[in-house]
Amino acid sequence: MSIVSDAFNAWRECRAAYDDTLYQQYMAAEEATNGAMLNARGREKGIEPFSLFMGNQARAFAYASEELVEHWGTHPRITYAMFEQQWQRDRDDELAAGVAA
Repeated sequence: MSIVSDAFNAWRECRAAYDDTLYQQYMAAEEATNGAMLNARGREKGIEPFSLFMGNQARAFAYASEELVEHWGTHPRITYAMFEQQWQRDRDDELAAGVAA
């Protein structure tokens, strides 16, 4: 397999794992906030609540309800960049453990 193929396969694996994490974050927040995830401004603009879990933090907090902001205080949003870094560290540790075994 080529380096590019390996990298692309790793990216797809990481992205799939993040998508699962993102969905779990959303479901936990929906339960914690009783579905009240948007503030008045977010509702007026027709913001999709799920979109608050992706991308720019400033945008997420601009449209998040007080309940959601409180939830994020104890269960922080995990961006793809943060997830990818941790995923790569875990993968490197697993590869190193496999070499050592």
